[in-house]
Amino acid sequence: MVAVIAGPTASGKSALAMALAKRIGGTIINADASQLYADLAVVSARPSPADEAAVPHLLYGVLDGDDAASAARWAEMAKAAIAQVLATGRVPILVGGTGMYLTTLIDGIAPVPQIDAAVRAAVRAMDTADAAAALGREDPELAARLMPADRQRILRGLEVVRSSGQSLLHWQTTRVGGIGGAVAVRAVVVDCARELLKVRAESRLRAMVDAGALDEVAALMARGLADDRPVLRALGVPQFGAVAAGRMTIDAAIAEATTATRQYQKRQLTWARNQVAHWPRVAADDVAGLEAALAG
Repeated sequence: MVAVIAGPTASGKSALAMALAKRIGGTIINADASQLYADLAVVSARPSPADEAAVPHLLYGVLDGDDAASAARWAEMAKAAIAQVLATGRVPILVGGTGMYLTTLIDGIAPVPQIDAAVRAAVRAMDTADAAAALGREDPELAARLMPADRQRILRGLEVVRSSGQSLLHWQTTRVGGIGGAVAVRAVVVDCARELLKVRAESRLRAMVDAGALDEVAALMARGLADDRPVLRALGVPQFGAVAAGRMTIDAAIAEATTATRQYQKRQLTWARNQVAHWPRVAADDVAGLEAALAG
């Protein structure tokens, strides 16, 4: 069996996974995009050294900040980690809130042909407004589904239609490479009231500041990474980076980061509602209920 514990940021997934792992002999595998990066131990709320000593953890802090993870790449890393855990006789427990990672691993990925390098370079050089306008002309159906400021998805859609001659929506009708048909996947979503999530968003950020988040982000910014590095878009990084640069007060940064976190929580809840509505819901403190849901 492969267990999956999903849910919004600050819902209590990690603590629940720890409790489960201790009870069933599990190894926790990271399914959170930000926690992949070695540069973000504090800001990504990565498991503590004590947690990692108590229960085996994999895929935490394994990429350099100058690297760029993707759902497809993470899925391959996760497959290798799952095989490693199963070979030891332990139970893989995937934990994280990056929904695209989990659905790519379980259901597979659209077989989009390799993007022509010249097309990619030209598209990536466009500003967001021009790219959105181009996508509206060349793939209006996909453009209608995207937010005007969603640069990453707009550029992806434009490079796919220009390189392959087909919309990304066409390629997404088929998925390949998922583990869902090869192993028994038992998945749950941690249920947490929205008001509680909102409260936890701010308290978590303040705890990060107390734990050294400002120094961590200042060190990351000092590396001078390219603006398109995913690590720079992690929750809290833009705001704490502005504090380090003297452009924002700490209180303003926490307020802005809290808003960004709540918006991300909303997107995570939408994913859970629309993409995996069939997964059982469990409370963050209900380890027995979690075991029952995974057994079913």
